[in-house]
Amino acid sequence: PSEPVILDADPTRLAQVFSNLLNNAAKFTPPRGSIALSADVEGNAAVIIVEDTGIGFAPDAGARLFRPYSQLSREHGAARGGLGIGLSLVQGIVSLHGGAVEAQSEGPGKGARFLVRLPLAAPAASGLEPRATDSVEAAPPPGWRVLIADDNKDAADSLQRILLHYGYDVKVAYDGFAAIELARGFEPQIAVLDIDMPGKSGYDVAAALRAGAGPKATLIALTGWGQEGDRRRAMEAGFDHHLTKPVDPVVLNELLTELARRAPSSSTQRAR
Repeated sequence: PSEPVILDADPTRLAQVFSNLLNNAAKFTPPRGSIALSADVEGNAAVIIVEDTGIGFAPDAGARLFRPYSQLSREHGAARGGLGIGLSLVQGIVSLHGGAVEAQSEGPGKGARFLVRLPLAAPAASGLEPRATDSVEAAPPPGWRVLIADDNKDAADSLQRILLHYGYDVKVAYDGFAAIELARGFEPQIAVLDIDMPGKSGYDVAAALRAGAGPKATLIALTGWGQEGDRRRAMEAGFDHHLTKPVDPVVLNELLTELARRAPSSSTQRAR
């Protein structure tokens, strides 16, 4: 949707819902098939659809798929593992949010669609309406340079696409050595560094960037470790900020926007 859509929801549980649906689509879609994720608003509900070109199922089997221990593979006599509780979990979580989930297919071999309907939060009750205004202002200066270093290629590429959407100039490295080399020519103003990388860790990259000549990048540690000791070690290693995986792109954008707001107006220009 072109406008902000606000739900009164548990982000962790909804992440379970959509990861289950996407993993299920991947599991039952053959090579060179396709999976699409879309969202829209219909009336007072957000409608999110996961659609694939996979093996599908009989049109009358949709409701049965949400029963505990029911497996999509049994519709085709193929054993694909799993306990058959994923879709039951999806239905339970969506129901607790006051929503509904539906499975549709035109038949075996014709793909599947899973529709999740979630009620919109009442603007007065959500207390989040001002964020729509904030999001308009939360835009970085043109050309704000961000380096992402993460040996998880999918995670790094996904984060790059999101930050490109926000308007940043983003480069990606998949290990510490490449990050240091890339930083020499790119001169990032922000470096988002995974800590646990092989070869050279995020700590090593941070030390190298701090020791280098030229403009000093603001360093953001990105790690699965979020204890106070982990944060303290990151700060001692030269990081300015510490974020725990999986990072919320909105939270990261707000942090980068705040950093950009504090920076001198000429900071988007490369030092000569």
